[in-house]
Amino acid sequence: MQTHTEQPGARAWRHPVGKAGAAGAMLLTGALLGYTAGPAADVPAAATVRRTAEDITRAVGPASQSYAAVVEAVAPAVVTIRSEGRARQISQQPSLRDFFGDGQGPARRQRLPRVGGLGSGVIVRADGYILTNHHVIDGAETVTVELTDGRTFKADVVGSDSASDLAVLKVAGTKLQTLVLGDSTAVAVGDVVLAVGNPLGVGQTVTMGIVSAKGRATGGTSFEDFIQTDAPINQGNSGGALVSTRGELIGINSQILSPSGGNIGIGFSIPANMARNVMTQLIENGEVRRGMLGVTIQPVTADLARSLGLQTRRGALVNGVQPDSPAARAGVRRGDVITAVQGSPVTDANDVRNRVAQVQPGGRLDVTVARDGAEKTLAVTVAELKAAAADPSADPDAAPDGPRGESTGYGMGVQPIGPEQARALGVAAGRGVMVASVDPSGRAASAGLREGDVIAEVDGTAVQGVAALRSLLRAGERPALLLVHREQATLFLALERTT
Repeated sequence: MQTHTEQPGARAWRHPVGKAGAAGAMLLTGALLGYTAGPAADVPAAATVRRTAEDITRAVGPASQSYAAVVEAVAPAVVTIRSEGRARQISQQPSLRDFFGDGQGPARRQRLPRVGGLGSGVIVRADGYILTNHHVIDGAETVTVELTDGRTFKADVVGSDSASDLAVLKVAGTKLQTLVLGDSTAVAVGDVVLAVGNPLGVGQTVTMGIVSAKGRATGGTSFEDFIQTDAPINQGNSGGALVSTRGELIGINSQILSPSGGNIGIGFSIPANMARNVMTQLIENGEVRRGMLGVTIQPVTADLARSLGLQTRRGALVNGVQPDSPAARAGVRRGDVITAVQGSPVTDANDVRNRVAQVQPGGRLDVTVARDGAEKTLAVTVAELKAAAADPSADPDAAPDGPRGESTGYGMGVQPIGPEQARALGVAAGRGVMVASVDPSGRAASAGLREGDVIAEVDGTAVQGVAALRSLLRAGERPALLLVHREQATLFLALERTT
């Protein structure tokens, strides 16, 4: 299964409805209306239709009502976006021709073909501001907006935020129909929703479904709090509207989960509250600023919850605190579990990231942590989150050179860390052991340990050699809580003890 951000170029398959399907529909209609073939004079036609319509309304309920009035109100605010730019150069090794030419004239750059993109957008302000996805206009040199009334405008990119996959455009139009941004926190699982956009370039299309889940994260962007829906969404719907039956914009359609790239009923929309925050910052400042605590966090698994003595799996486990960071100054410690932000319980690590990111740098945040069986609320003055460049050379699956290590009885071999290795790994001399080998069928592998990991602590006690590790693993009945150094990060893992 893969997560796809929608891109143009997919093939549209047309499935005809045969005569048998039409006949079946006619028979079903006849059964619902409750009439049988016979002389037309038997029962007055108008009376029959009126009575059966009332019967159907009572039997089926409000679900039989049409959404035509909602569509009529919202459809003019949903636009088609066409972008055009140069294809991106594929990185490759340079050749002599690149520097000196091919002997037939001066060296020149390869002329890349122009490529076009298709997506959707939503007019959210009468002065011409339009919300769409970052990936719809990413790399575009020209952007064109097409309205349902036939008008076409050249659009300016006001700002774009790849971390949330949102962008804001501006057109110089008048008499523009807009959509009101609703409160996405009020959306409930099971609510009926409509998706409006231009899938596969066939023209504006409306589909219906329900809210399948909230607070989803797919790993596709840095900040995710998706509304999941089964309203059919296909390529070209990106940037389009997810609306409530009251006609309010509750989400910007962004991604689908599909093995083929086509709709299978798992679509994701950026909630309106996140979109409103990002849009306001892009319009007012041209960029998005986000708050930062200065911690690294991870999900609380069932095993980790048992190791920590927690009653539930909710919250986010702090596995690292940056020195002199807002969290460090406020007293947050490694091993704390963040359970609430501003007094409101958090569900998981992604929830914590999103809550903190919404606070402007310099703002105060009350963070509640679980520590040693009790909860404590700490006041944090957040700093500004800066984008960090990923290290493409890092290979988390790379195995270290050297011996395979001493057996521990947990399906792993470990070895002491020398002074030079300790300095390179950023751990104190004489502390920790390196995992030299992992049996794929052993307990260590089940816990998530990898070759090259450094086990620094067990249940909060520093590991000072292989013998100390064995002794610490024998103590206690709950799963052992391991503090592990991996590459330039730290994390906690729960290792089931042998009986």
